[in-house]
Amino acid sequence: MDGNIIIKTITRNVVDGGRDAIGIYRVGPAADPIALDFALEAKCYVPTTSVTVKDLSRLISRLRHRQFGILVTTSYLASQAYQELRSDGHPVVVIAGSDIAAILVKAGLGTPDAVRQWLTAQFPAA
Repeated sequence: MDGNIIIKTITRNVVDGGRDAIGIYRVGPAADPIALDFALEAKCYVPTTSVTVKDLSRLISRLRHRQFGILVTTSYLASQAYQELRSDGHPVVVIAGSDIAAILVKAGLGTPDAVRQWLTAQFPAA
């Protein structure tokens, strides 16, 4: 989605402290960028299951000073969770299932077969 993201650490599958990855986001000119720390939480839910306030609060509670969050989900954010996120001004970027689909289509991966082939090429079985 964005070439300015650098993942520094991918956390364990369980007991990850509300974060699935930690990284930096580069902002500014290529010759002299600044690095903003972020924590990422991923939720792989079916399209009919929303990300709840409880799910989101785990990520928010783990954000450190001057850090922002990224929530990636294959579903969507429940309206109450979204309203609380925005009204409280939490620095969290939400990338929902529809955003993922749009990113894939923009990259020329508009069919399940195209995505499957790309995944196989990018992440060959060991």
